[in-house]
Amino acid sequence: MLKLSPGQAGDAPQGRELLEAGGPAPPDCLLLMDGAYEGDETLRLARQLGYTPIVPPNPNRLNPWELDRVAYRRRNEIERLFRRLKGYRRVFSRFDKLDVLFLGFIVLALIVDALRVSVNTP
Repeated sequence: MLKLSPGQAGDAPQGRELLEAGGPAPPDCLLLMDGAYEGDETLRLARQLGYTPIVPPNPNRLNPWELDRVAYRRRNEIERLFRRLKGYRRVFSRFDKLDVLFLGFIVLALIVDALRVSVNTP
């Protein structure tokens, strides 16, 4: 699921909207999140939907939780996907003025990336 937001919009409110739109999680589903999503409201919503949130606590928290570092390392796969998407000039420079065209090209780039990965995987 994708959602475009203005550049000045915060990440956490947008993330909560996407979580709500996605509905309940499958059993034992981890939710790997960036530090921008470690707020109490986002964590509460993730748990209500059945996710196990994996996010590093803010160092200023009074009661920080233990981070599952092994699971959190998998977030690197997501970061690499965004890096590959930014390899498409049309994505990183946002030539398209209409959101629907921009999202369409992102979906096309994701399909091309998935096909490349499936061809290169034995």
